[in-house]
Amino acid sequence: MLRKLRLLIAITAVFILVLSGCSSAPKTTKKVEDFTFTDQNGKKFGLKDLKGKIWVSDFVFTSCTTICPPMTHNMSELQKEVEDEGLDNVEFVSFSVDPTVDSPEALKEYAGKYDGDLSKWHFLTGYSQDKIEQFAKDNFSAFVKKPDSGDQVIHGISFYIINKKGEILEKNYAGNKDVPYDEIIDTIKKLK
Repeated sequence: MLRKLRLLIAITAVFILVLSGCSSAPKTTKKVEDFTFTDQNGKKFGLKDLKGKIWVSDFVFTSCTTICPPMTHNMSELQKEVEDEGLDNVEFVSFSVDPTVDSPEALKEYAGKYDGDLSKWHFLTGYSQDKIEQFAKDNFSAFVKKPDSGDQVIHGISFYIINKKGEILEKNYAGNKDVPYDEIIDTIKKLK
C-alpha cells in the first residue's frame, strides 16, 4: 500500500511539473498606469481607449535622424502583418519622446510618411518632457532623456506588447532592425 501511495505521489508530482512548464501565456511585468494624452488628430486618447485590446507600443520622435524612421517603418510593417493574419482588436501606440516639438500636427505629418492604418495607430503627445521620461521609466523600464543641448532625444529601440488587461509583457522586441515579426505575431495570437 505504501508503495502504491509513493508511486501515486511521484506521478502526481511529474504531472504538475509538466503542466506548469506547458503554460503558453507570456509572462507580464506590470500594468500600465492610467494615462490620457493627445493623439495625432488632436483628440484625447488614453488607457481607457485600449481597454480589452492587445496593443504594441514604442517611443519615437519626429525630428529623429537615426533610429526612429526605421522603427516607424517596422511598426508599419508589423501592423500590415497583424492585419494580414486577421488579428483584429490590436492597436499600435507610439509615444513621442519630444513633446515640446511633436505637436499633434507634427505627429500627423510624420505618421503620414508611413503606410499605416492611423485608425488603429495612435501617435501620442500632450505631456511634459519630465512626464514622458518618468512614464517610460515607471511603466516600460525604458530610458528616455532629452539632453540639455542638441535636438536628438536618447531613447530605446524596443517594441512592447501589452495584453488585454493592460499588462506589459516581460519580453520586448528590437524595433529598429531584425524585427522578429513571426515571434511577435505568435505572441499576439497567444494573447487572443
